[in-house]
Amino acid sequence: MKRKLDDDTTMDWFMRETPAAIRVVLQHGMLCVGCPIASFHTVSDAAREHDLDEDQLRRELEAAVGPVKRPSSRDLRR
Repeated sequence: MKRKLDDDTTMDWFMRETPAAIRVVLQHGMLCVGCPIASFHTVSDAAREHDLDEDQLRRELEAAVGPVKRPSSRDLRR
């Protein structure tokens, strides 16, 4: 299962939580890393501002993150 990009997910939060997404951001020429607006811009906002296809950007961001490991019940007992 992959981490979902909700409509209200900000670029700043997503990059902090999933650093692998930063590569995708930079490959698109987006300067969201360190940008003061990134904490307000959603993925939709960023795609629109950078004239990118939002669906494609979401797919690439989610692919970069990869599967999220869920803790097993054994992990939780530790």
